[in-house]
Amino acid sequence: MSRSTDLLRGNDVRFAEFARSLTATQWAQPSLCAEWTNHDVLAHIVVGYSSPVRSIATAMVRHRGSFDRANTDMARTLAAQRHPHDLIDAFTALTSEPRGIGRIFPRRLLLGDHVIHELDITYALGGDSAIPTATVAAVLDTQVRIPNPFVPAAARARGLNLIATDTDWSRTADGPTVTGHAAHLASVLAGRPWALPRLTGDGVAILTARLSNSP
Repeated sequence: MSRSTDLLRGNDVRFAEFARSLTATQWAQPSLCAEWTNHDVLAHIVVGYSSPVRSIATAMVRHRGSFDRANTDMARTLAAQRHPHDLIDAFTALTSEPRGIGRIFPRRLLLGDHVIHELDITYALGGDSAIPTATVAAVLDTQVRIPNPFVPAAARARGLNLIATDTDWSRTADGPTVTGHAAHLASVLAGRPWALPRLTGDGVAILTARLSNSP
């Protein structure tokens, strides 16, 4: 079993416990993921663990080839159909027996998706990350090293020295420096400007511009 698989399973167990602690009011609130409520984010995670590839392809055709619009439509549709507690139960079952795209999607990218979306919920609710820093560091490693067709984190990080202040993770490059908590770095690289004011260094302005110029 790979380290990414181990981290994903452990994180999923912890995320399910966190999700069960949220109230109906909290699920209805906006997340940091543009135009999605926290309920929609939870539904998206379940979609990513269970949807047949054919269903995703059909949704993309319906939305003229746009993965983003198809993704949003599928998440919102599922959220409208199922209560958060039902989705958490489904998620828990899928962690040990994923279906559809969840069986073939790379574990390290799936870990990143789950971590970033938990941060979308947590930060939107005014909380602090409870994700182990070792898990976030693994996500940062993937973000800066592995091109992701859905999240251009590697392009946003290009040429920047990145230093996490709450763990020993860093990425050395020839350009300016950005420092901050690992979870804040990961959230920004995933395209969430919320944490930009919490980062420091002469590379923050570059990172800000890159977020403004990318999806």
